[in-house]
Amino acid sequence: MRFSGKTILVGVTGSIAAYKALEICRQLKKEGAQVHVILSEGAKNFVQPLSFQAVSGNAVLEHQFENSQNQKKKTGTPQSGMKHIDASTADVLLIAPATANLVAKAAAGLADDLLTTTLQAFSGPVLIAPAMNDVMYGHQVQHRNIRRLQELGYAVVAPDAGDLACGRKGQGRLASSDKILSRLASFFKPQDLAGKTVLITAGPTREYLDPVRFISNASSGKMGYALAEAAASRGARVTLVSGPTNLQPPAGVKTVQVETTAGMMAAVQVRFRKADAFIAAAAPADFAPATPSKDKLPKNKVKHIRLKRTPDILAWAGTHKKTGQAIVGFALEKPATVAKARKKLNEKKADAIVLNGPENIGSEKTSGTFVTDSGQATLSVPTKLEFAHRILDRLVQAQA
Repeated sequence: MRFSGKTILVGVTGSIAAYKALEICRQLKKEGAQVHVILSEGAKNFVQPLSFQAVSGNAVLEHQFENSQNQKKKTGTPQSGMKHIDASTADVLLIAPATANLVAKAAAGLADDLLTTTLQAFSGPVLIAPAMNDVMYGHQVQHRNIRRLQELGYAVVAPDAGDLACGRKGQGRLASSDKILSRLASFFKPQDLAGKTVLITAGPTREYLDPVRFISNASSGKMGYALAEAAASRGARVTLVSGPTNLQPPAGVKTVQVETTAGMMAAVQVRFRKADAFIAAAAPADFAPATPSKDKLPKNKVKHIRLKRTPDILAWAGTHKKTGQAIVGFALEKPATVAKARKKLNEKKADAIVLNGPENIGSEKTSGTFVTDSGQATLSVPTKLEFAHRILDRLVQAQA
């Protein structure tokens, strides 16, 4: 069980998504965690404390200045009388859902209730899962506040897109419990990459026909970003070379933004020699316009586009691999046959190929086959982050 022997403190704020925190607590308990809950005053408008007490098996923390003797009667455990200090002994603090108000107060360092005071006193890892209206989430103030949380060292799991309680559609609904639990589990992964340097590519590239038109593909970059986050959580020094995406770079990861395949190749070449492992999760464009125009071309003049091949980053890495260096590539195929993956494995001189299909593009649930010279293993998990950890597990085993 992922959380066996761990104590998880769950903060719940005043969002309609507060009821989803009940399921998160239930799953944490099922996987072996000791769960304690702090409810904000706003959260109690949506879910009663008794519900969380029933699911967690522990008295709910509500009031910052509740009499410590009353708390002892409830729990049988002596309390210091300073509940934010008592609560800070948990292994992880999860705030889900986190309203726009909570995000703003946390970013500003305000501590005016039990939850925000506990956040200030907490020295362990913190995961914040925002949930709010899509217009609020898209506001520049929220973007600034979330960046500030990440600068403070807090992990943030972005909300999902879909139907919202207000009747709108957009990004703002609380991330799925699978995604939140995967992020929590990352805090407890072994530090088996400590001292290692990992270089990862992610996302698509763009090859311009003129200043406004380009050739690209549907890659979201999520897999590469998940790999970067997973490697960093296991102690690695991570550099992420990313093509254009809408993703927020993981905390603690050095990110190099590029646009073209040539730009990605140049960024990799500069950093490759010092990397202990190179994971080519990007989907760079294979072709580029042979003669791009400096001026916007009239559409009636764009009849034929002559293409040229772009640099093959994975092949270059395989040719320049040093002793002890691990190289992992990806192969997106349809049909996704192991024979195709083995052909790419040999041609690119890689140590492993992750074979998957186009159904994984942009999807959170991910499946694929990890192929090496010695065998293959099928991986299927509910989140890209967990899939990333499975890849790293096998990479570590192979290098042991």
